[in-house]
This record gives sequence, structure tokens and C-alpha cells, in this order.
Amino acid sequence: MTESSTVLVTGVTGFIGSHVAALALERGYTVVGSMRNLDRADSIRAAIARRVPTERLRFVAADLTDAAAWQAAMPGIDFVLHVASPFPATLPKNDAELVEPARQGVLHVLRAARDHGVRRVVLTSSTGAAMYGQRRRATFTEADWTAVANRADTTPYFRSKTLAERAAWDFVAEHPNGPELTTVLPGAVLGPLLEADAGTSAAIVQKLLDGSVPALPNIGFPMVDVRSIAELHLLAMEHPDAAGERFLGAGEFLTFREVADVLRQAYPDRKFPRFVLPNFAVRLFSYVDPTLKPILVDLGTERRADASKARARLGWEPMPMDRSIRDCAASLLALNLVCDRRRRAV
Repeated sequence: MTESSTVLVTGVTGFIGSHVAALALERGYTVVGSMRNLDRADSIRAAIARRVPTERLRFVAADLTDAAAWQAAMPGIDFVLHVASPFPATLPKNDAELVEPARQGVLHVLRAARDHGVRRVVLTSSTGAAMYGQRRRATFTEADWTAVANRADTTPYFRSKTLAERAAWDFVAEHPNGPELTTVLPGAVLGPLLEADAGTSAAIVQKLLDGSVPALPNIGFPMVDVRSIAELHLLAMEHPDAAGERFLGAGEFLTFREVADVLRQAYPDRKFPRFVLPNFAVRLFSYVDPTLKPILVDLGTERRADASKARARLGWEPMPMDRSIRDCAASLLALNLVCDRRRRAV
């Protein structure tokens, strides 16, 4: 790797993508960030500039489904960090709304990377591509794949991430003259926001802060800080032994109650819920708050991610999640993303 290398970061306006781009700039790379259209170019540049100079940052417009746009974006690119993928707050009416853009986007990026001599593509997958449709209480590794046929224990998003990653591995197997492929599978991502797009994961902390969650679901996830997952992307891009490998990117398994406990200690003047709702009540409440429906498959489960492979092979060490939760909350408050509608907690 040299400072003259150019990295294409897709989905640069997203929570993970913005941090990945900022870290790549800090490491001396030239960064090309893609977004669906350039309407947010100025705001995301300003957000990244608060952390690192942006003289070596430029943007291109490219929709996941637009093959020609990816061909146009790829000349001169040495590495691709393909972070972009549709991530809805509520369940779509049918899988195709997520699966097709995710799968098409991966294949368009890989074809363009092959055609223009890109050295390696790092694909952002998800723990949702490894940990569902099988066991509801277990520790999972990179050898595991989500069973998409089990629709009762998967969501359209998890199925889209699984099928997109499968398509990527199939592509590189069929095109050995193409780029190397590495995949990174993040857990639930928290940490500081660079700008006002809170994303789906940070909504956990946002809702606890603004009091819109009067009681807690019995749900937990393997979690990771956004800065740690950005670091894992760069390690996956740079490390010679990372080619052809999957890496789970998650640290501690935390429940919503444990997240609330961290926030209670950090903000003793605020009220946070303590009562954990029974599962049937969460299911009923999901008809009122549709944003709960995508996480119903995690009610009462304990799916942990074994990230020892990334630690051993790449030297990755995720930061403690109590710091991540505190930094996430501080950024939400600093960006005025917490509404003044707190209620007295249960």
C-alpha cells in the first residue's frame, strides 16, 4: 500500500461509510466516495472535514442498480470498500425491494472492478449473513451462513445481505482474473456520528435518550463501535492474508437493558427505562411501532459472534462498548438529534 493508492468507498454518506472514508484519508489514501446523487456532497465533506482534511476526497454519483455508473467510477481505483446497501427502518412489502439492489450492486461493483484492474474489494456484509435461520442461542463464526429458507427466523434485510454476499463469492470463483475479495460482517454498530444521519443502529441510543422507549424489549446483539469496524475494513483491505476471507466484526453481546444501564450512569439527570417487556407485549407493540418488526426475530435470543479470527489474523481489537455507547449519545446530543419529548421511564 502507498499513499498514492486510491480507494473507492461506496455509500460514503452512511454511518459506516463516512467513518471508513475518514479513516482512509487519515491513513494517506486518496478517497472517492459514492452516493446515489450529489445532493449531500457538501454536507458529508463538511462532516468528514471536522475530523480530517479532505483535499484528497472527491465524490461520484452511482446508484446500486446502475451498472454504467460503476463502470464510470472505477478507472484509477486501486481498492474498493463496498459499504453501500439498502437498510430500511421498517420491513419492506417484499424481499425484492432489498435483495435485488443489494445483489445487483455487488455484482455491478465487482464487474467494474474486474474490468478496471482493481486489486481488492472489501464487501460490508453483516452478522445477519451468518447468525440466523439456525440456532437462537449459540456462538457463530465465519463458517456459518444464515439459512435464508427459514423465513420465520430471518428478515428481508438479513436475507438480502446473505444473498448479496453469496453472489459476491460466486462471482470471484467464476472470475479468477478479477479482484481479490474480502468480506466484513459487522454486528450492531454504535459510536459517534459524523453528521446528522443517525442510521438504524444508532436509533437504539437515540430512542433511549429521547424517552420514546418507555420499556425495554428482551433483545440483545453483538455490538461494535463504528470506528472499530472502520479499522477492520482498512485491515481487510491492507493485510495480505485477508484475501478470500470472511471476518466477523463484533465485540460484546449487549442487551437493550445493558445499553440503558450505561446511559443511566453517563446521564444521571435523565430517566431511562428499567422494565423489560414480555415478548408477547413487544410483538403487540410492533403493530403500533413498525420499526420494531425487523428485530422481532431476536426476541429472547442470545446470538454471539466469535471475532477471534479478525483478532488473530489481522490484529484487530474492538474498543469497549461502554465507551462506544457514551460517544454515540454525546454525538446525538451535540448534533441536536434528541427530541425534547422525554417521558418518565417505567
